[in-house]
Amino acid sequence: MAKPQKRFSCQACGSVQPKWQGQCPDCAEWNSLVEDASAVVTPFSAKHSLRGGGTRIALETLDADTPLPPRTGTGISELDRTLGGGIVPGSAILIGGDPGIGKSTLLLQVAGRLAKGGTDEKARRVVYISGEEAADQVRLRARRLGLGDAPVELASATSVRDILTTLTDGPPPALLVIDSIQTMHSDVLEGAPGTVSQVRAAAQELIRFAKQTGTAVVLVGHVTKDGNIAGPRVLEHMVDTVLYFEGERSHQYRILRAVKNRFGGTDEIGVFAMQAEGLAEVKNPSSLFLTQRERPVAGSVVFPALEGTRPVMVEIQALVVRLASGATPRRAVVGWDSGRLAMILAVLEARCGMSFSNAEVYLNIAGGLRVSDPAADVAVAAALVSALTERPVPLETVALGELSLSGELRPAAHLALRLKEAQKLGFESALTPRAAQDAVPKGMKGAGFSHLPDLVAHLAGGA
Repeated sequence: MAKPQKRFSCQACGSVQPKWQGQCPDCAEWNSLVEDASAVVTPFSAKHSLRGGGTRIALETLDADTPLPPRTGTGISELDRTLGGGIVPGSAILIGGDPGIGKSTLLLQVAGRLAKGGTDEKARRVVYISGEEAADQVRLRARRLGLGDAPVELASATSVRDILTTLTDGPPPALLVIDSIQTMHSDVLEGAPGTVSQVRAAAQELIRFAKQTGTAVVLVGHVTKDGNIAGPRVLEHMVDTVLYFEGERSHQYRILRAVKNRFGGTDEIGVFAMQAEGLAEVKNPSSLFLTQRERPVAGSVVFPALEGTRPVMVEIQALVVRLASGATPRRAVVGWDSGRLAMILAVLEARCGMSFSNAEVYLNIAGGLRVSDPAADVAVAAALVSALTERPVPLETVALGELSLSGELRPAAHLALRLKEAQKLGFESALTPRAAQDAVPKGMKGAGFSHLPDLVAHLAGGA
């Protein structure tokens, strides 16, 4: 155990000394050192104490009158929906996605619309800093997007010191786009751009500039082969909002999803379509995730998913292929949790007597959407039963509900909202849990089931 020692604190500057002196060595005041008799300290704690010498901070109560943060519309409703209503001044936004997914295209469209007026017809100063492309390359892309006349200030730079020195000369911009944070370099630390220390230091300086000036900063982040944003994980903790751009480069459609948002929810998505003139908004995503079905097909069931406050009709496709004895069956899933598929297959075998042990099972969510809603259990079970029995589900029918291990069907959240949207799109009947029959809107037929064997008998009977 360390031997306790006396400690002397300066009443003028708060510094701590191990012994009394007539003059404080830090602030040069005379007779200001007073013994702190109540403190029992060790030599290490006496040298590194942080209990004095600081500036007092103002503490507030939880019931203080705090106004809601103002928001700036970007002119792109799908992006505003994902952000929770628009960009908050002084916020830091991190957007990641695969190479070529459309991150720079989307941000250049946002920068051009805000500089030209945005949604409230008020032009703002917008600065676009590219660390990967020259200003001429960004200018060519802007012309292709029809934004060649937008008063966006461009620069190709990677030094954080040069960027902040330039921005502090004039009025702070309303929006600052950094493309990308992995190319930024801070001369305070040693190391090449893209290293953990450089990414953290550069992001910290840019976020501090955003909080002090009220400038909204958007950072573009590279992703690893696993789909996570490259660099330190603390980068996602530092920013206010984290957005992910999902989709395949070979496909036309893109999905913008918020995984962190201090100013809104994280359950909203924005749907875009990549076109020759840039990213276009998809106002009706249900048309994207539903295939052109002319006749009923076995294994195809429509599920009314809920992305935030928006119901989206999603087609779930299942295929069951019988194998010869001795072959190892395969389970392939696209757009859904493979572990949840194994659970539903086990419930179908244990509770309904349906055998999938000698069959390959393929499950696909049409349109490239990834569904994590547990209300899709009943729709997946219906698709598997339909594929195994070769009895198609009617085109105008939707299915939803949660499934327990006992085979019981349970109601889903916001079921009335989902079914109303399905009715607007022309669906006439719904397969739901019996306890949720009250949520079926008027004019729509509802078939309620308490347990999974009842649903299987309904589907296998061709009703």
